Amino acid sequence: MLGFLGLTLGPMLISLYLAFTDYDIFTSPQWIGLGNFERMMDDQKFWDSVRITLIYVVVGTPVKLAAALAVAMLLNYRSKGTGFFRSAFYAPSLIGASVSIAIVWRAMFSTDGPVDGTLSSIGIDAGGWVGDPTLVMPMMILLAVWQFGAPMVIFLAGLKQVPGELYEAAAVDGAGPWRKFRSVTLPMLSPVVFFNLLLEMIHAFQIFASAYIIGSGTGGPAGATNFYTVYLYTRAFANNQMGYAAAMAWVLLMAVGVLAFIMFRTSKGWVHYGGDSR
Repeated sequence: MLGFLGLTLGPMLISLYLAFTDYDIFTSPQWIGLGNFERMMDDQKFWDSVRITLIYVVVGTPVKLAAALAVAMLLNYRSKGTGFFRSAFYAPSLIGASVSIAIVWRAMFSTDGPVDGTLSSIGIDAGGWVGDPTLVMPMMILLAVWQFGAPMVIFLAGLKQVPGELYEAAAVDGAGPWRKFRSVTLPMLSPVVFFNLLLEMIHAFQIFASAYIIGSGTGGPAGATNFYTVYLYTRAFANNQMGYAAAMAWVLLMAVGVLAFIMFRTSKGWVHYGGDSR
């Protein structure tokens, strides 16, 4: 309780107060009411950061979950070496958010880096992805997809719980692999899909370390890595606009809360739990 009050609830309440103030760290907070929120409406960089983050969430999250489910299904039908491959695929999830991995990833996709050299050897001269505003987002999404280990393990656990009799019954009815996947695997995995989708969506909105390192802390190139949290950090610690940053943080919290609420409300139509009458 002391940890929760001192490290979570207390800072949240303080940040809520600061969201309604003009605070630069060095002077006392000045109450301005909804002034920070009104500034956001006219802040073009704010809206650019929202757009960039939404693209990352909408594209990266489904691709990451699709890769996780595909690998989980492969491991589910493999009897030998499953433990090794499960650990190998899970490892990137443990280190993927670290600063060191972001530095390595930046070096891999820079001009004359390993990725650029490999593509050039087969006739594709894309140049450095890090300095190209059109390629840096796909690079960030690839980094996210590479960390599919955590949802993969959850998918694998869910696949182990699907009764084999359902597949046998589907085979008797003449169902092929795709029909089994669509009519048996996905409905039985829907609670796991919902859990992973919700969790990964929240994590995607919180992307910071990799975007900050790859964008050199400036959101470059041309603002292509100026994600919401990066812009929030810039406002708080580069511009000393703590009140504005606190307001941005609460807007993010409310936005994610609304999306989570919508997901829970709409889940009744597609999430199937064992014992349901549907």
